[in-house]
Amino acid sequence: MNLKDIECLTIQQGEGWGIAHVRRVLNLIDRVGSGMAYDHEAVQYAAYLHDWGAFPCYHQAGVDHALRSREIAEKDILPQTALSSASIAIILEAIERHDYRCIEPVQSVEALLLREADFLDFLGVIGVVREFAWGPNNLQRCYDRVRARIAGVQHRFTIPAAQVIATQRIAEMEQLLAQLWEESQGCL
Repeated sequence: MNLKDIECLTIQQGEGWGIAHVRRVLNLIDRVGSGMAYDHEAVQYAAYLHDWGAFPCYHQAGVDHALRSREIAEKDILPQTALSSASIAIILEAIERHDYRCIEPVQSVEALLLREADFLDFLGVIGVVREFAWGPNNLQRCYDRVRARIAGVQHRFTIPAAQVIATQRIAEMEQLLAQLWEESQGCL
C-alpha cells in the first residue's frame, strides 16, 4: 500500500471533509516546516491517517479518535507498506499525539509539525466554519465551542511560523465572532 492508495481510501471513507482537511494540513506543514529537517514521507502518511478513527466506518463510541486512528494505522495500514520500522514509529507517534486535547509532549519533528498544522486548521475562518458545520443547530453552543477551541490551542504553538499564522487566524476569528455577536445583538 502506498500514499496514493491511502489518499484514495481517505477520499472514499472521509465523508468529504477528510481529504480536504488532509490537504489543508499538508499545506500548513509545508508552510510551518519550511527550513526544518523532517521525513516528508512519514509526515504525509501521518497526515492522511491521523483522523481515520473519526471516519464512520472506523469510529468506535467512547474511543478517542486519535487512539483509534493509531490502532487502524498500526494494525491495518502500515504493515502493508514498505516503510521502515523507524518511519512507522514516527507516524504512529504523530497520529496518536496530534489532537489538541493531548498534552503529552512529542518526540519527533514530524509529530510536532502534524500537531501544530492540525491546530492551525481549527483556527481562522475555516476553524469557525468547521465548528458551525458540525452543529447542532444552536448558534450559542457553536460560538462557545469556537471560543473554547481558541483557548485550547492559542498558547500551544512552538514553531515560530505556526505562531505567526495562529496569531493572524485568531485575530480573524475574533473579528468574525465580534461581528456575529453584534449582528445577533448577543442573542445567539
